[in-house]
Amino acid sequence: MLRTIVVGSSVSVQGIFEAQLDNGKIVVRVDDRLYAGRPVVKKTS
Repeated sequence: MLRTIVVGSSVSVQGIFEAQLDNGKIVVRVDDRLYAGRPVVKKTS
């Protein structure tokens, strides 16, 4: 599943979901690199 995370204050990364961490962050894969960050939540209106 494709997920988007926020890394730092203004950088977002979109990649394949890999894992959910205990601290609430998720890990996504982009090519051969892994990134961990806060998930972007879909805004409801």
